[in-house]
Parts: sequence; structure tokens; C-alpha cells
Amino acid sequence: MVSSHDFLKDKRNKNIKIYVNGKFYHRDKAKISVFDSSALLGHGIWDSLRYHNNKFIFLKMHLDRLYKDAKLTDIKIPLNRKQITSLLHKTVKLNKIKTDGHLRIIVSRGIKSTPYQSPKVTVTEPSIIIIPEFKKPDTKVYKKGLKLVTVNTIRGPLNVQNPQINSLSKLNCILACIEAQKKGADEALMFDINKNIATCNSTHFFFIKNNCVYTSTGKYCVTGITRQKIIDICKAKKIKVYQKNFKLKDVLQADEAFVTGTFAGIVGVNQINKKKFKINKDNLTHKLSQYYLDLINKL
Repeated sequence: MVSSHDFLKDKRNKNIKIYVNGKFYHRDKAKISVFDSSALLGHGIWDSLRYHNNKFIFLKMHLDRLYKDAKLTDIKIPLNRKQITSLLHKTVKLNKIKTDGHLRIIVSRGIKSTPYQSPKVTVTEPSIIIIPEFKKPDTKVYKKGLKLVTVNTIRGPLNVQNPQINSLSKLNCILACIEAQKKGADEALMFDINKNIATCNSTHFFFIKNNCVYTSTGKYCVTGITRQKIIDICKAKKIKVYQKNFKLKDVLQADEAFVTGTFAGIVGVNQINKKKFKINKDNLTHKLSQYYLDLINKL
């Protein structure tokens, strides 16, 4: 079984320095209070960034998403964008990361005086954690592709738990992931509340039919940065791309399918339920992947 997050082991990760609330710690000593909102309630947000050829990929868009999600969850990040940017650069410099870096930034509501959900019992500023890792995608996943399966766990409406927010409360996606793995798949293909295909549990979903690219409206997905870049590439290359509602039957009649994400970029899909797809270099999926690599290499 593979995943869109498979990576090559790197011994340097044993000695990474992790940022926690103003200081850097060796990974073995990096800790957070048991009273932190992240541990007690999953009240917080996160974002992941790639560091490629001495540059952060689409940094502004990632910060836009981070601060947007903070506002939607009523968290006031104690550092401004310039300070966060400086901190991210300090993190990669301290860890001597030049390329193939993956950073997870976490912002929680902060530490509480007692285990209770009300923000009134929060007694500190929001906690900030930055975890840097040396993470190079395993090329096996690109050659093999992913097996997806539809699951019963759906993406909920905005007024239950907004699915567009990159929150620490990932139970919805975790349950979908568990369900998919129990069915022998690599990832879950999830429906929205109207029985349209919405997204996968940890990536965004696309399919191709007659050289046209399709993805969901985005209403029931985390705000996807790689997703948007693929849409932009299609438009720039005169490839027809549609953001619309579609059903499972449409997907099962597709010629190709792929998923997108910050870590792996574009990964082809080799199977959805019982429908199988070929992974080869003649696919439009492969061409889009090359266009994406060209884009990030020119940044």
C-alpha cells in the first residue's frame, strides 16, 4: 500500500530543531503542554509548506490560507506575516535545509487553565509550532499511482464543521482514511452532502475525460494551493478545465484521474473502486505533472 505522502527516509530528521513558542528544541525535547488547546480539543489550524531549491513554494498563498483559517476559527496569530516569514526562513537555515524540505506550521488557541472548550479559560497567547523535515517524495508512488475507494464518511456542510478550513480537528478525514484503508485502498474518495464527489481525505481530486480536466467546485474542500496551480496551468496551456459538481458515475467513465497536494504535487490514480486506469507518460496527467515541475523549478 502506498500513499501520496510516502517519502524517502532521511537520517537527518533524527536531529531536526523544532520551533515551539519562541524557542528551538531538538526533536527529542520539543514538547507542548497537556493543557494546550491542540491536545485538549484540536482547536487550532495548520499549514504545510515545501522548501525547494532554497525557496518556499507559493509562500504568499500558504500564508493567505493560514491567516484566513485563523480568522475563521477566531484565533489571532500573535505574529504578523513578516514575522512568520522570517521565522520560517530561520527554521530552514538553522536546520540547514536547501531543498526537499517540508515544514508543518501549527497554531493552536493556546494553553488553557482547565480542560474546557470555552476560549474564556485560555490563559496564554496562541501557541506556534514549526516542524521542519527533510522529505523527498518516494518516486514509487508516481510510477504505481494510487488506489482510491469511495467511503461512507462525507464532507460536511459549512455550518457543521467548515471543510474549507485546514483545522487540527481532522477527525472527518481520519475516519474516511481508516475506512478506505480497511477496504484495501490508499486514500478515500469522499462525497459531499449532495452526493457529488468532493475530494480525497488528504488530497484534492481531478479526473480527465476527452482531454478535459474536471475537479469539484471546491465548496467542500480545504482551500487547495496546488489544486489552484493546476487549474491555472490548464488555463495557461489552453487545456479545458471545469470546476463543477459531478457524480461517481462520471468519475467511473473517466479516461484518467489524479490527485494534488503540497507534498507530492500530482500523483496519478490507478484505480477507483473496481475501475482501473493506466499510468504512463502519454497521459495528460503526466504532462500536467511536468508543467507543474517546470513551474516550481522556475520560481
